[in-house]
Amino acid sequence: MTQFQNHQIRLASRPTGAPTPDNFRIETAAVGEPESGEVLLQILYLSLDPYMRGRMSDAKSYAKPVEIGAVMEGGTVGRVIQSKHDKFKEGDIVLSHSGWQSHAIAKGDTLRKIDPSIAPVSTALGVLGMPGFTAYAGLLTIGKPKAGETVVVAAASGAVGSAVGQIARIKGARAVGIAGGADKCAFVKDELGFDAVVDHRAPDFAEALAKACPDGIDVYFENVGGEVFKAVFPLLNSFARIPVCGLIAQYNQKLEEAPGPDRLPMAMRDILTKSLTVRGFIQHEFVDQFPQFQKEAPGWIKDGKLRYREDVVDGLENAPEAFIGLLRGKNFGKLLVRVSE
Repeated sequence: MTQFQNHQIRLASRPTGAPTPDNFRIETAAVGEPESGEVLLQILYLSLDPYMRGRMSDAKSYAKPVEIGAVMEGGTVGRVIQSKHDKFKEGDIVLSHSGWQSHAIAKGDTLRKIDPSIAPVSTALGVLGMPGFTAYAGLLTIGKPKAGETVVVAAASGAVGSAVGQIARIKGARAVGIAGGADKCAFVKDELGFDAVVDHRAPDFAEALAKACPDGIDVYFENVGGEVFKAVFPLLNSFARIPVCGLIAQYNQKLEEAPGPDRLPMAMRDILTKSLTVRGFIQHEFVDQFPQFQKEAPGWIKDGKLRYREDVVDGLENAPEAFIGLLRGKNFGKLLVRVSE
């Protein structure tokens, strides 16, 4: 068969604070032959997600860090170009976790076949993939929004936040989004149909959020932390639920370097006196719900109830800069790298 060259982006060093291009290096190597039960993939799309910042660190976490010199990890959509697995044939489109590279050999039992007739294959990394399922499972299992309640979500124009607000509306709740900048706020309000949106960059952000939530907040889907959480916390109603899936504002910061006074005593007081539910989660904890998500979400997209936006960067070599921008909030929608056509 044709010998393919595999372009890879590896972790060159662990970042101190925000990642820089020097933390990555590009290498090229020949692609090997798949063995029995394996397939050879040409990667079409690579997903860039905030959790990857944690994998670059060797701090204790829920998953092992990427080793220095190893290929950066990440979800991918690829095309089968050689198969030695009886369930896959050449040309099949599959979801894999092949990382930042142009080709990969994967065990067939770890792959999920994608049906291109349902939606563009890139959505398997976004609204119909891990981010969409994170929103679905976290909101419905932990947040449990009731009709008429107020659901607030930060990073509302992003892959997770945009789905959270729209699913909240599908369930009859009122959705308030928090986003950065006029363009993103307009998208959340006009395109996604949120009931209200607040710009966290505005000088009167806390006051505007309170005005947008006159009856308080019943569910706050947390994926940012930092100053946004400080504005949200005083508005939480008794028995409010807080699913926590990310803290992107803190990913480049050491906990001991957190600025400002210690707010933990105040937070613990309110958790007690307001009977708040705060529950961190990783989406794979709810994997038993994924089949139901797969049944419901495509129908919502078809009916126009669940809309999405993708921010596509061309070229694997541009992944590091795109990822660095993601941590600064530069992306607009689900961030993807188009590795090949």
